[in-house]
Amino acid sequence: MKMRALWIAIYLMVLLWSVSNPKDMFTWWLEALPALIALPILFFSRKNFPLTSLAYGLILVHCCVLFVGARYTYAEVPLFDWLAQVMGNDRNNYDKVGHFAQGFIPVILAREIFIRKQVIQVGAWCQFLAVCFVLAFSAFYELIEWWVAAATGENAEAFLGTQGYVWDTQSDMFLALIGGIVSLLVLTPLHNKQIQHISY
Repeated sequence: MKMRALWIAIYLMVLLWSVSNPKDMFTWWLEALPALIALPILFFSRKNFPLTSLAYGLILVHCCVLFVGARYTYAEVPLFDWLAQVMGNDRNNYDKVGHFAQGFIPVILAREIFIRKQVIQVGAWCQFLAVCFVLAFSAFYELIEWWVAAATGENAEAFLGTQGYVWDTQSDMFLALIGGIVSLLVLTPLHNKQIQHISY
């Protein structure tokens, strides 16, 4: 219960900070929507399908990443503007952090559902399919960005965050792929232990 209360407190604090003074409210809704949807889903599934603490923690981190990007837009996060200046780059790369997280975090959630719903046994095929899910999810998100841009025109420029980079879409999906692979390499042993302690 204490961990759940802490999770909610952090989520709400970052949410309130993010929405208090966003650069653009339209972009804020576009960027924050996945994090806003996550909270009711986790709330209503907590009894029938409680996740491991690792999964909950990673989801919170992902929500925070989204809320930061929503407040500033992904192309104008101050810390990454400073890093770009220090490194002599023209591009703010916070969106790349977001897309790496888009692989690193959902791959654990996909893996957990696959294992606990007995879609596939623990092993190489489970890892492979979890990474495939992440890559498909990333590609679908790029399609959403395209549809939003087509529907809203210039209003979606901050949402796209391409910053003139012609290979932005491909590099976003590649970073999600790398994030998913790194996550499995680093977190699989801990994830297996936590899954074993959950009754399913």
